[in-house]
Amino acid sequence: VQLQASGGGLVQAGGSLRLSCAASGSIFSANVMGWYRQAPGQIRELVAHIRSGGSTSYADSVKGRFTISRDNANDTVYLQMNSLKPEDTAVYYCHLNMKRPGVEYDYWGRGTQVTVSS
Repeated sequence: VQLQASGGGLVQAGGSLRLSCAASGSIFSANVMGWYRQAPGQIRELVAHIRSGGSTSYADSVKGRFTISRDNANDTVYLQMNSLKPEDTAVYYCHLNMKRPGVEYDYWGRGTQVTVSS
């Protein structure tokens, strides 16, 4: 399984960016895809995730500003980031979790830099 993320970049505060992550390989139909981020000197933290059934979860810091969505037919997850703040600056990592009885898999994308200038 491979995760290919794209869409990072430099944006001014208040601006928007959209991240995409496409998974390829043997993907279980039931899975959770999401985005984590890691700022310099900080631990990696969950930004948002979405289950294959569509239920979502967000970090409090991004609620109301970020929207996660997915295209199950293409095993792709998106993160629409609006009203960006300088504190959103981080490397964003795509994540895929898959489970079956007795086995669990976690995969990570390479990371894409998001920089928000003040």
